[in-house]
Amino acid sequence: MLRLIAAVLALLGLTAPVLAQEQGRLIEYERIAAQGLPDQRLTIWLPPGYNSSDRRYPVLYMHDGHNLFDVTKSNFNKIWAADTAMLAATASGTVEPHIIIGIWAPGPDRYRQYLPRSAYDAAPPVVRAQMDAAAGGEIVSDRYLAWIAGPLKSWVDASFRTRPGRDDTAIMGSSMGGLMSCYAFLEAPEVFGKAGCVSSHWPAVDPRSVEGESDAVKALWDAWFAARLGPPDGRRVWLDHGTATLDQYYAPYQQVVVARFAAAGWQKGRDWESKVYPGAEHEENAWAARLPEVFGWLLAED
Repeated sequence: MLRLIAAVLALLGLTAPVLAQEQGRLIEYERIAAQGLPDQRLTIWLPPGYNSSDRRYPVLYMHDGHNLFDVTKSNFNKIWAADTAMLAATASGTVEPHIIIGIWAPGPDRYRQYLPRSAYDAAPPVVRAQMDAAAGGEIVSDRYLAWIAGPLKSWVDASFRTRPGRDDTAIMGSSMGGLMSCYAFLEAPEVFGKAGCVSSHWPAVDPRSVEGESDAVKALWDAWFAARLGPPDGRRVWLDHGTATLDQYYAPYQQVVVARFAAAGWQKGRDWESKVYPGAEHEENAWAARLPEVFGWLLAED
């Protein structure tokens, strides 16, 4: 099977060095061309037993793939340990093992790839000017989402034994990746049935620089969710934040967002969950510490 995958990727101009792990398997794909985007890169985790069965698996797409599994490839010498968290969640008996598709961030283009385009278009002028300065180029998250929901997902479903339906497809990220995950969930509800929006960077820029615009930013997110949320229809969203470093700024914005969920008839604990982690910082070790809990709720079997 892996030889077949490698052959297919060779036709696409991709590379696939395979790394065996005792508790699952990591496969890497470098220099993936995606129309209108910087080159992309993937690290994919296959659960234990994948190669010895014909079982089909739900799929979790995660942003910042370089910070998920291997500390030697991470930005800050810290990782989410997403494979370990998945094993812990599945050991509980409430979560099925998922294939994890880790999508690396494209270096300096990360911000413009993760900032939701529709929120950017609706941002107040003062805030949008700061977004432009942070992006250093065109906002391309609409193309990134189209690539994930289209060509990437089609390739994943054709190349691996997945269950491709909405209810078996989740997306997750932190900080700007948290915003991107909410964006995917709202703009492609037919594709993503579950979203994990971890320490979402609701200010979208330096939070200190928009203190005078905080009401406008809250109104932006309230209107953005209100226009797109719709009924839950079996979908599920996780939101959280800590109280230290960047996360200390998020509570007022997230309170507006969860109020919108409630107003739209979504039920807390069933359709959405929002957690605050006292003392937790805005960094990978904090996210790794709570990831088994996130998986345990978000990915639980109905």
